[in-house]
Amino acid sequence: MRKERIRAVRSWRGGRARRDCVYVLKDANLPGFRGLHAACVHVLFSFEFQGHAYECALVSWYSPVGDRPDADTGMWMVEPDVEVQGRRRQLRLQVISLKTIVRAAHLIGVAGQSFLPLGVGPDISLDVFREFYVNKYADHHSNEIAF
Repeated sequence: MRKERIRAVRSWRGGRARRDCVYVLKDANLPGFRGLHAACVHVLFSFEFQGHAYECALVSWYSPVGDRPDADTGMWMVEPDVEVQGRRRQLRLQVISLKTIVRAAHLIGVAGQSFLPLGVGPDISLDVFREFYVNKYADHHSNEIAF
């Protein structure tokens, strides 16, 4: 098994923030993506409590759209979990243990029928799109776990 670098930084190479997405273990008894959550990592941190070190991540969650992969692409679709407070929509954030992260995930924004505005790049795509494909074709390991 190889190691992966998960990034959560305020500024990537002098530009905007970089927040990587990950697969988080939900239920080891369920096959493929049914046993996983998709999440975006906002902050990586650790702390010590009563002599034990805890490595954690602050993540925002993505919930599946439907109960099976998309018929046309074979990829699962997800949407960000949001809490609605009046007119404001806020991402649902949670602190999790790094031990529950399986590996990096690749989300592809679902554009629909309209053209994308100029300037939409990977640095803001998680903020622009309302739905995403979970890219199981990103690499061999993704294809093995996100079916």
